[in-house]
Amino acid sequence: MSYFRYIWSVVMLLLAVHSHAQNPAARYEIDAKRQGVSPTEKDALPRGKEFVRLDSTYYMGWMYQGMYLSDRSADVSGLEKSLPFLRKAFLLMEKDFGALLTTIFNDPYTYTVNNQRYVDYLTLTNAVREVYENLERPDSAMWVLQKLKAKSFRKDHFGSLYPRLAWLIHRNRFYTKEQYRFLRNSVLENEQLALAACYEGLDHINRNLENNNLWFGDFQAEQDRMSIYHNLSLIHSYLKNYDSSAYYYEQMASYGAVSWNNYGSLKAEIGEFATAAAMYDRDRYKYGGFKNLMEPYYYLPILNIYAGKTNEAMSMAKEAIELSNSSPGFGWYNIALARSYLYNGELDSAWLTLDKAAHFKEIHIGTTLTQPQYEFTIGVLKLVWFEKKIAATKFLHRNWWYHPKWLYEVASLQAQQYVHEYLLANQLILNPERSRIIYDLFCGESTVSYDEIFSLMHRFSPRYFSKLMHDYASLDPREKIKPYFTLYEGRLLWTQKKYADAAKMYSTLMQTRVDTAHEKLFMARLYEGLWEHAVREDNNDDALKYQTLLFDNYPNLIPFSNLPFTMQLQFSGLSDVITKKVQADIESCNWQNYSNAAVPKAMVQFSKKGSKYSAKIDVYDSRSKLRLSRNIRFTSADKVGQEIAFSFFGVEVPLEVEAPVANAAGEKL
Repeated sequence: MSYFRYIWSVVMLLLAVHSHAQNPAARYEIDAKRQGVSPTEKDALPRGKEFVRLDSTYYMGWMYQGMYLSDRSADVSGLEKSLPFLRKAFLLMEKDFGALLTTIFNDPYTYTVNNQRYVDYLTLTNAVREVYENLERPDSAMWVLQKLKAKSFRKDHFGSLYPRLAWLIHRNRFYTKEQYRFLRNSVLENEQLALAACYEGLDHINRNLENNNLWFGDFQAEQDRMSIYHNLSLIHSYLKNYDSSAYYYEQMASYGAVSWNNYGSLKAEIGEFATAAAMYDRDRYKYGGFKNLMEPYYYLPILNIYAGKTNEAMSMAKEAIELSNSSPGFGWYNIALARSYLYNGELDSAWLTLDKAAHFKEIHIGTTLTQPQYEFTIGVLKLVWFEKKIAATKFLHRNWWYHPKWLYEVASLQAQQYVHEYLLANQLILNPERSRIIYDLFCGESTVSYDEIFSLMHRFSPRYFSKLMHDYASLDPREKIKPYFTLYEGRLLWTQKKYADAAKMYSTLMQTRVDTAHEKLFMARLYEGLWEHAVREDNNDDALKYQTLLFDNYPNLIPFSNLPFTMQLQFSGLSDVITKKVQADIESCNWQNYSNAAVPKAMVQFSKKGSKYSAKIDVYDSRSKLRLSRNIRFTSADKVGQEIAFSFFGVEVPLEVEAPVANAAGEKL
């Protein structure tokens, strides 16, 4: 008798639970109250909590809370907080409405009556998948997409399925099946898998075209195609099928659905820098207020650096930092700013900014860029920084090897550089797509500029990389990029002391037609190489010729060239202990004071008012045209000479050089 009572109690309990789970009155009230309140607006959170109190087994309350939290998430903790709500809502919806959703396209009546459920399901699918992706959990994101695919919806509204499948695979192409089961075992296999998802999506559109046209109109398929074309253009660009990539971008452009930012990356990859800059700029302002990486703000500063516009690069990176307000993308913009500082010669600012980026917890939303790329880019720029810092020390102290202080500083920097280089080498070795996004210059998926990559190549294995660059120059289909491979080969041959071969390549490149407005960095590296060759050959006329060309096109590079610069130095005005020390510091830099009128000239006039000194600086080019004029104020001679020396080359220096502070022991800090 007690056994039957137990069974009866269990049955009644199950019926009670089922009755609560299917509380029609509560759900009717929830459905009514949701009208006019979006899951992402400010009233959504309290409304979601109310819905859970009314019926905790209904997906609606969990969806409202999860959508509200994820919409306002700008870091990992925020996304993690939203995930349990979204996942619970998704599972509850699958449980209660999964079977119904598979019949949604059976007939117009079923679709119309249950359309809100259908829209909610797609919204939830996208939300929970996106959170998984942004938390770098692609296997869980794929689980969500497979749930969606199992519904066999006749129309892929919102590009929820096939474009997202392709994107997820492409974004994680450098992993293998060992890490994530949905992948293959190589980058190339994964890219083919991503293409297959795109083609399956196009086949799905064509197979259901007639019925969907009948329901949704004759042009209903166009937007669905554009979503797939977007991924096809990215993947074909990565595979170097540039004609195919351009075809899909043009199709999207004609429909008004193109990402000019991504199209700009293709143009940059094939060497059409002016067009790329215009396309990036076209997309630049549409991102205002978004919580994802605004890629134009990362890549446009790189193009500005190629064009010698380092100040514009800095301004743009600072603008992005201000817009982002420490949201996703903040770290990338600091990397862009640090790079701009490096090429403008502001090494102290560059290091501080790189350090800020290194300590920022970046999450990579709305981009194929990843955390390994983020860390590697910081590492490469730090390697460039060490090279420039060592070169700057040698520039400021022409006879540095005779002075223990400067000899020690150079040795200390080199030791730090070797340690950093070792760590960077390990990152490089572990990167399965290094031959595509690092060695293959200008790859649209790369996050380092072509010029920075040289710092890796000449320090790791110049013999190997000179051969690799030769092969790229022979086989690469990008005619406008081939000169860059040749330049690299020449520079790498030089590091192997094959001076004649390198000089021959440089001379050949002088015949290359370039975009003088957007390829100044290319020309500068070429002039630098020819200048170095002329110095080695004791060809004074050519040395003056090429140093002048470098000064006219990219003067910021000169203090870091390790070459003696020839110019006229003239000092006037006040002469006392302080100004004589400043003058001596300037004259001890790595240059030759030459009286020939056909070389650049720097004039420094000292004066004093009260306790403050002032140096008026005027710099003229070899044609006696004024290049810059500025004033620097100071109270002591410490570091003033080096700031003035750098300013001759357009490096931004402080308007007022502060006297160093001494500690209790009297040591200058």
